[in-house]
Amino acid sequence: MFHVKPLPGVEVVPAYPSQLNAMLKNGVLHMSPISSAAYAEAQQDLQLLPEFCLSSIGYVRSVILVSSKPIEMLDHCVVGLSQASQTSVVLLKIILQKFYGLTPYYKSSDPYPVLHDVDAKLVIGNEAMMHETEPLPYIYDLGDLWLQKTGYPVVFAVFAVRNDAIDYAETINAVCASYRMSLNELAKNPHDVIEKARQRYPDIAYDIAHYYTLLKFEFTDELKKALLYYYSLASELQLLPQVPSLQLYGR
Repeated sequence: MFHVKPLPGVEVVPAYPSQLNAMLKNGVLHMSPISSAAYAEAQQDLQLLPEFCLSSIGYVRSVILVSSKPIEMLDHCVVGLSQASQTSVVLLKIILQKFYGLTPYYKSSDPYPVLHDVDAKLVIGNEAMMHETEPLPYIYDLGDLWLQKTGYPVVFAVFAVRNDAIDYAETINAVCASYRMSLNELAKNPHDVIEKARQRYPDIAYDIAHYYTLLKFEFTDELKKALLYYYSLASELQLLPQVPSLQLYGR
């Protein structure tokens, strides 16, 4: 979020979430933020940092379903899935199947909010917050839908370290301290952080300052409970392996 001195012995690897998921699973990375769904698939090899996550309590705006018809009418319709966030793909499938009783046809699609070859589409990240290029009859915020249906927040991402790297406690603790510094900087100087984000993403139409107020980064006990509930429904619908408990680093 802001410039700090590089940590000795630590290489920062920038990549899309799906790439980070794969690199951590395959041992290319020792620790990384990953999609919550990815943890379920590699839980035997990972431990979660107990302090940090990426979540929203209700409305999040960067994870949306755009549709040509009301959500209740999407049974046996074609729904496009952006592959940018594994957590959000599973989240959408749970919502449609568990809470609306729908069985759509899913297909991979580009990340942009256009409906040329699908009836509805999952749109994630910056693309969900850009200026619309065509009219979108219906827009559903998945964080808001999830809160309405379950009473729980969504934990979109967690921070994980591989079991075969936990002996490097000094380095892991240094990275955690760097995370804390970044979050403290956001709390103390939000205007500076937000202005840098505006400069980096000039095409975003949504108010970035407000967006930062929607996100939660502290992995509280409430959010750990919410994440286990998400896993329980995903396992029930055979979308993810069962996660009986969270394996927390240092606990």
